[in-house]
Amino acid sequence: MSNFDRRILIIVENLPVPFDTRVWQEATTLAAAGYTVSVISPKGKGYTRDEEFLDGVHIFRHELPPEGNGPVGYLREYSSALCEEIRLAKKVYEQIGFDVIHGCNPPDDIYLVARQFKKHGVKYVFDHHDICPELFEAKFDNADGPSDGPERGKHGLPHKKLRKTLRRAVYGTLYGSQLFFEKQTYRHCSFAFVTNESYKKIAIERGGMDPERVIVLRSGPKLERMRIMEPVESIRRGYKYMVGYLGVIGQQEGVEYILEAAKYIKERDNNVFWGIVGGGPHLEALRKQAHDMGLDDCVEFTGRVPDQQMLEYLNTADVCVNSDKYNSMNDKSTMNKILEYMALAKPIVQFDLTEGRYSARDASLYARNNDAADMAEKVIELLNDPEKRRRMGEYGRRRVIEELSWEHTSKALLEGYDKFFTGQFE
Repeated sequence: MSNFDRRILIIVENLPVPFDTRVWQEATTLAAAGYTVSVISPKGKGYTRDEEFLDGVHIFRHELPPEGNGPVGYLREYSSALCEEIRLAKKVYEQIGFDVIHGCNPPDDIYLVARQFKKHGVKYVFDHHDICPELFEAKFDNADGPSDGPERGKHGLPHKKLRKTLRRAVYGTLYGSQLFFEKQTYRHCSFAFVTNESYKKIAIERGGMDPERVIVLRSGPKLERMRIMEPVESIRRGYKYMVGYLGVIGQQEGVEYILEAAKYIKERDNNVFWGIVGGGPHLEALRKQAHDMGLDDCVEFTGRVPDQQMLEYLNTADVCVNSDKYNSMNDKSTMNKILEYMALAKPIVQFDLTEGRYSARDASLYARNNDAADMAEKVIELLNDPEKRRRMGEYGRRRVIEELSWEHTSKALLEGYDKFFTGQFE
């Protein structure tokens, strides 16, 4: 079978393509290798066309309700997406065809689309981007909720105790559903791609997968995208130093630690500007927090910006930070921002997370977990030592060039599908 006879449908619900970097790199790599590749994704981030053909990839997009907030919101979002994915998958099957559905979580329900085509011999391949039970914990780690309000209800039962009991019951049910769908996803897939060894361990121990059917496919950056450029001094707003951040501005990213670190440094030596690049659901709340903390002069939230502007900010930064707080999700997850900082030869400060340390090694200093003051002290240490910054930056870029760039990590994608299509996973 030639690669031209190998047809793959990739489904992603979390982000549109080509905005989703990992999915787009996978799709274009497979297309460049001769596969027929189609992608179903939501609309958004400026990508609103129903259909288009880009870089050898057929793209089909659907509308999606606003991001869910709470059980009802998430149920509405996921059920709507699932219906749209099934509808578009039928359209792709009729117009182009596919032998495999490659499902990119979250959520862990895309295997239900593949079941619609099982009678046609279509197989399911799972691309494990996020560990959903741990992601659920990270987003809803305050199961008890607020403690304000009336102390007792009509029948004397404490309202606070009742609220706590109900929240815990709902939380436990929803968490259990995450474990159930993860288990079902692994049960129905022919093989799986995972982003690191921590996820591989989960696939084997919690998902019951044969280790031979779990392939580590790291999300390495493309060096042609992460270009080293001259700093843009005007970005610093006249400050001597700059600290950069790139990433989603969400509840579980811990960006509030950056604000606390900025406040800590400002009160001691107001010579650092903080450029925070990225968008997300927590952006406006953090902008208000920065204002309330008196940081408007030294902290900027750019929101989502084009690649050129993102590169200008990161190349201008003297140090880059990863504020992901320690929890079971972040500790086991590989963060793209770490590898992107390294590709640009930037020294890093982050909390001491398992996969963050694996990626960066000597390219980073590691603050005590969830300790903004220690993060600030590590930033100060690097700002005061330009030679150390240079050594760490060079180490990180060399590690990306020699081992962690997409040029290297994408080999696992092609090798995995070659094994699949040649019957080695039967």
